[in-house]
Amino acid sequence: MDPNYGLIAFLAIAALILVGGVSYFLIIYNGLVQLKNDVKKAWADIDVILKQRYEELPNVIAAVKGYMEHEKTLLEDLARARTQYLEAKDIGGKLEAEAGVSGQIKTLFAVAENYPDLKANQNFLQLQSRVTGLEIEIADRRELYNASVNAFNTRIESLPDVIVASMLRMKPLELFSATAAEQAQPDVSGLLKMK
Repeated sequence: MDPNYGLIAFLAIAALILVGGVSYFLIIYNGLVQLKNDVKKAWADIDVILKQRYEELPNVIAAVKGYMEHEKTLLEDLARARTQYLEAKDIGGKLEAEAGVSGQIKTLFAVAENYPDLKANQNFLQLQSRVTGLEIEIADRRELYNASVNAFNTRIESLPDVIVASMLRMKPLELFSATAAEQAQPDVSGLLKMK
């Protein structure tokens, strides 16, 4: 029996453990990168639709301006919320601005019910239908985004992935959730008295 056999066996086992450990690390790392990229893609999909909606908002505001003389503040708030979204630099800022715009759009369409001439305006009806369709798409994409964020957050908090995630300083990502403003029904009671 060769006296170096024990040393060779030890080195072979150590090499296998090292290769296995590095391979395992790479598998976890690549999985986390894939999930992180899925989240980015899901957000980009939302962002595309939001931009389409924001491109329609000036048309909606222009269409209702002549009809809604008493709702100047509502239209200004909607325009301001749109600008805030377009100027936001990160996802957190865009999420915050998005909540404001969604609430303003709900209020605008609820208030439009008080203006029979506006409800009969074909241009407004087409714009309302387009924006409503975009809102439905945004809701669908929010679900996909949240599913991607949830999968990422679960992985980075689960063993053994949490070890690799903490080494790489990966932090949980924020879910796209409805704000109190979005959950609330628009208050149009005061507007009904103005008619």
